[in-house]
Amino acid sequence: MATAQVNGITIAYETSGSPLDPPVLLIMGLGMQLIAWPQDFIDGLVEQGYYVIRFDNRDIGLSSKLDHVKKRNLFWAYFKSLVGLKPAAGYTLNDMADDALGLLDALGIGRAHIVGMSMGGMIAQIFASRFAGRTLSLTSIMSSSGRRGLPGPTAAARNAMLRPADPNDRQAVIARVLNIYRVVGSPAFPTPERMLRFGIERALDRGPSPDGVTRQMLAIIASGDRTPLLRKIRCPAMVIHGAADALVPVACGIDTAHAIPGASLHIIEGMGHDLPQQLNERLLALLDQHLRGKMTAELPPSATQRAGSGTHH
Repeated sequence: MATAQVNGITIAYETSGSPLDPPVLLIMGLGMQLIAWPQDFIDGLVEQGYYVIRFDNRDIGLSSKLDHVKKRNLFWAYFKSLVGLKPAAGYTLNDMADDALGLLDALGIGRAHIVGMSMGGMIAQIFASRFAGRTLSLTSIMSSSGRRGLPGPTAAARNAMLRPADPNDRQAVIARVLNIYRVVGSPAFPTPERMLRFGIERALDRGPSPDGVTRQMLAIIASGDRTPLLRKIRCPAMVIHGAADALVPVACGIDTAHAIPGASLHIIEGMGHDLPQQLNERLLALLDQHLRGKMTAELPPSATQRAGSGTHH
């Protein structure tokens, strides 16, 4: 596994394809390692002629674990955010965007297409706003602007995420994560349990970090509303969101697209908070059109409108 010294920490990364091709930087979501990007998705991007870079965010996988950071109460931080106060955190999503920039510097890459999923979409949004000169395009998948007032997870998704499991009981951890996937996954495009279990076990063997996931969650809470940053984005931008997302409801994707000038919005019926194999070709086609500049910008609907009235593809 390749590593780079970035922003005072070690970042583990993998590259696929030719470095002579246009670079695509993939940023994964909360608690997810670089191996969470489906291999067929990576292979498809390479076949389309892109140089794909994926990495473990700080505090997960084979990247640095910031165990020296003072522990904070997650529930207290969330409460403070609800009443408009800024909670304390060891780092924010801005720091994680700096990590992404540092990785591009380490690889000698000037500009890249930035693609992020969930928390990774939030980091990608910050990157595109703060580092416009380094951004060829932005793709925000199943993510949010962080604006107060947007709907949160369904009760089932929230309960699944908050249900504890003994980190020393491997089978209990696997059962917990399987349950999360069942609740937030795509209802119209289910992933077989054996595939889910294989991915969970692989992640547990490679580099789990329960405390790191908590610190990442605190970073999300502490980073607040990104709407002012989104309004400054001028690169080609695309928002993809599942209509059936139980973790980050589709209104969050609509709101994100509405805040970014000229962003295209693609709501996929039956898609939840995952990247199911059945949607691989569709997602690759959307990305290829967008990255090559062939996407016609659409005016996204207001986040106050019903999701069903949005532009569907």
